[in-house]
Amino acid sequence: MNLLKRYIIPRLIQYFAVIFIGVTVVFLVPRFTPLDPVVTVLNRMTSYGAQYLDPSAIEKLKDTMMELYGLKGSIWEQYLGFWKRLFKGDFGPSLSIFPTPVISIIANSLPWTSGLLVVVAILSWIIGNILGGIAGYYADKKWSKLMSIIAMSIYPIPYYIMSLVLLILFAYIFPIFPMVGGYSIGLTPSLSLEFIFNVIKHATLPALSLILIGIGWWFLSMRSLTSTIVAEDFVTYAEVMGIPSRKILFQYVMRNGLLPQITNLALQIGGVFSGSLITETVFSYPGLGQLLYMAINNGDFNLIMGIAVLSIVGIATAALLVDLLYPLFDPRVRYR
Repeated sequence: MNLLKRYIIPRLIQYFAVIFIGVTVVFLVPRFTPLDPVVTVLNRMTSYGAQYLDPSAIEKLKDTMMELYGLKGSIWEQYLGFWKRLFKGDFGPSLSIFPTPVISIIANSLPWTSGLLVVVAILSWIIGNILGGIAGYYADKKWSKLMSIIAMSIYPIPYYIMSLVLLILFAYIFPIFPMVGGYSIGLTPSLSLEFIFNVIKHATLPALSLILIGIGWWFLSMRSLTSTIVAEDFVTYAEVMGIPSRKILFQYVMRNGLLPQITNLALQIGGVFSGSLITETVFSYPGLGQLLYMAINNGDFNLIMGIAVLSIVGIATAALLVDLLYPLFDPRVRYR
């Protein structure tokens, strides 16, 4: 009961507060920009010859488009209408691919981004923490110092720079992996092994660019934690008692070092997600990043807001799940 009252309920309240504030910001920001989606569409139509239409027809079209974009009425009425549509999963039609609903377009791209994000988050967290824990425990070894230098050199590199480097090396100079896309042109999506391996081959470079930088971050943070834990009395006592070094490393040092890393995982999900969007644009990967780039170029406000809202909900939900799973790893939270 104490766990529910003191731990779970506060985090649920925080979760809904984050989503509420984030969605409100998504609603307000486009309305304070100088760009008007309705005017943008009308100007585009004018360039295609719509200036010869009757002015009353253009005015009626403008009124209809304001209704489509949820821009009719006062700001408060628009805000309430925005939430009503949001609960129905209705972000309106896309301007770029009119009249396809935004939610349908996002649904086609979401599996690509979520799949890439899950693989990157899990692999970088596991590999980075294991290597960082070993390097921190054997800090005096030359190979440990070399690994630290490599990690410190990789971690500050921006995601898009790493993507470009891998693209040049392994898709242009050494054409091992494809340069762009989620799968080969002409290949029909299916559950066949041919299609699955083709998708994995196309996703290797985008995933690798994110994993390498992620490993650098987790390595450095775990190494720092391990270096502190090694100096604790219980580790010294275990060494004096003659417990094998491998057991001390994995059951005493790394087990305690992983607890704050689980919390850090929730904080890093947002960074990995934003890096995933940039990386997808570089590789023309058919995920939300490529979709967002297209929406920004075309001034597709509905699609931009749909992706932004989905990103907020997705990142907040992932962070909440990590927080709720934390008591399973740390008994102090359960017994407090």
